[in-house]
Amino acid sequence: MKMKKLPEAEFEVMKTIWTMEPPVTTRQLMDQLGNAKGWKMPALITLLNRMIERGFLRTEKNGKERLYFPLVEKEEYLKLETGDFMRKYHGNSLTSFAAALCDNEEISDKELKELLKWARKRVKK
Repeated sequence: MKMKKLPEAEFEVMKTIWTMEPPVTTRQLMDQLGNAKGWKMPALITLLNRMIERGFLRTEKNGKERLYFPLVEKEEYLKLETGDFMRKYHGNSLTSFAAALCDNEEISDKELKELLKWARKRVKK
């Protein structure tokens, strides 16, 4: 089954899960997200259930608590998102993407040097 992009709220939950050691409990997520986002427990549970249906999480019951395990790695998901972004906005052109960053001065000289170093290594392969 092809992985689909997550809506913004579900992506926020996944980002939090990826920073934690699995399994993650509903309470841990509520402590992290409820305060920061102002979410209530029922809203979080709804998001988690959707993410289970989409294949991003699996769950187990442990007493009264639910445990959640990520089924999708952060790097795998970011690769999907980045690929979609590059196709949609830059026609898969790294040059177009880099130019947009550099023209808006959103990339530092240090980052630009690191990018050039990375590109030189790629060319040598």
